Amino acid sequence: MVRFLGFGFNGKKTKKQIKTIEELDRIAKKLIRRDLELSLIREKREKEFKEIEAKTKDLEEARKGLLNMLEDVAGSRREVEEERNKTLAIISNFTDGLLVFDEQKRLSLINPQAEKFLGIKSKKVIGKTISAIGRMSSLKGLVKLLGKEINPIFRKELEVKDDLVLEVSVLAISREEQIENLVVLHNITREKLVERMKTEFVSITAHQLRTPLSAIKWTLKMLLDEDLGKITEEQREFIEKTYQSNERMISLINDLLNVTRIEEGRYVYNPVLSNITKLVESLIDQYKDEISIKNINLEFKKPKKQLPKVLIDVEKINLAVQNLLDNAIQYNKLGGSIKISLKSNKKEIEFSIEDSGVGIPKKQEKRIFTKFFRAANVMRMDTRGSGLGLFIVKNIIEAHKGRIWFKSKERKGTIFYFTLPVPIYK
Repeated sequence: MVRFLGFGFNGKKTKKQIKTIEELDRIAKKLIRRDLELSLIREKREKEFKEIEAKTKDLEEARKGLLNMLEDVAGSRREVEEERNKTLAIISNFTDGLLVFDEQKRLSLINPQAEKFLGIKSKKVIGKTISAIGRMSSLKGLVKLLGKEINPIFRKELEVKDDLVLEVSVLAISREEQIENLVVLHNITREKLVERMKTEFVSITAHQLRTPLSAIKWTLKMLLDEDLGKITEEQREFIEKTYQSNERMISLINDLLNVTRIEEGRYVYNPVLSNITKLVESLIDQYKDEISIKNINLEFKKPKKQLPKVLIDVEKINLAVQNLLDNAIQYNKLGGSIKISLKSNKKEIEFSIEDSGVGIPKKQEKRIFTKFFRAANVMRMDTRGSGLGLFIVKNIIEAHKGRIWFKSKERKGTIFYFTLPVPIYK
């Protein structure tokens, strides 16, 4: 029997056919559902694949960026290492000795030159505190100069041995939010030798000049006193000028000798208890004629109460006050003024001398106590003078454990101050 499209010949469906159709329909529906599910899965996978692809691309870009960063870091590291090596090479070959102490006062670095200067090896001192280092015989002098807290120092001299003199400076350096101390040791042995030779030369020359100048002085004095016969007024005028020039030469020689004695540590002091008020009054009396010639008004402000006696070398303090008074007169204006005062407290006596003279240029104030220095405005007024007076005054006052300073305004005047300690009796 022939069937067409699942139908019987007579066009009627059999039960079996209906069942088959239903089965096929069910299968078809399953296939459709599966196709839909597969389609959804495919879409989901395609979406996930795209996401993975995008993430892979991002990861690739991140990887490239990371590689670039690593290359940059490696380059920076190489640069840092190169700079570090350069710095270490400079430190190692530096002609000055260098020591670095951290915040805990432990030695963190010492260069070869410092090892050579101090006669030590780095492995024996690195990591040790300054207190521990101070127990080493070769470092006792340096540690005493620095102090346990490593005090700020600028160009302090340290004699390590007979043939080695170091100039010590301490600088505070900031690193990684920490304050460290850099100690610089500069070799000044040659400079000190040259300075000593110059001082010896000046001393010998001054001594050699002093004898003939003294002979000339006494010969001129005899002529002026007419011990060798009468002289005319014209002759007296010339001899007096020569005598004054000779006196200036003797004064210069004396200043040079005083400077050489100070520098060689041979400036002997013989302190005795003295009345500073009487010393000042005596000096003012000596300068009455010069004060009168320049028509200067001098005022000496004495303390209301008697000042305590001070332990001083009368000759040296006399020279210091004399230098200050001489400058106040010499560089003052005609009809000017000078005010001298003395006052005291329990610890010290303060002397001050104020003038209405030319003053000190602001730019030159730092050099006022140095050897052979004379301010530009003073040199225009008077070419005479050695520039040694204030250097000597400063050393005399400091040798007495006193202080000296000044205040000045150019073309308005200057005030010099110094103090002398009052003896404490127990």
